[in-house]
Amino acid sequence: MKLSSKQPTYASMRLIAAAALAATLTFAPGAVFAATPASASGTVHAASETHQDRTEQRIANMHAKLKITAAQEDQWAKVAQIMRENAKTMDTLIQARDDHAKDMTAVDNLKSYGDITDAHADGIKKLTPAFAALYSSMSDSQKKDADTLFRHRDHKRGHKMSKAK
Repeated sequence: MKLSSKQPTYASMRLIAAAALAATLTFAPGAVFAATPASASGTVHAASETHQDRTEQRIANMHAKLKITAAQEDQWAKVAQIMRENAKTMDTLIQARDDHAKDMTAVDNLKSYGDITDAHADGIKKLTPAFAALYSSMSDSQKKDADTLFRHRDHKRGHKMSKAK
């Protein structure tokens, strides 16, 4: 069968898949990986701070910046609980990745990245309705603070990433 110039080749599909994976890992909200699977010497090392540790800091920081009221505490507790569950899931997947880093094939590596990015996306999907309920109860001032907090968080992350390159 003759391929037309508009028909994707195996190589072009691999390039597209690699670009999509790179974009997902680069632009996903929140840190996707808590540890580098291998250092330059090839040894595996764990991060000193887990997603769960950073999540507790983020929960306290967001609570303060959003000026959560006593009336909003129940809704906030639901948001915080989902954040904790998401962090635990991410830590479990990252630990499994770290534990098997030396023995992973390239395909295993891609599957591991996929599992982590899927879990991250699932976590965002769980968090969104809980946060939306909280957001709807917020004053205009709180909503403005939330909008700014989320907007600046993405901006700062992109800035840190560009410096790291």
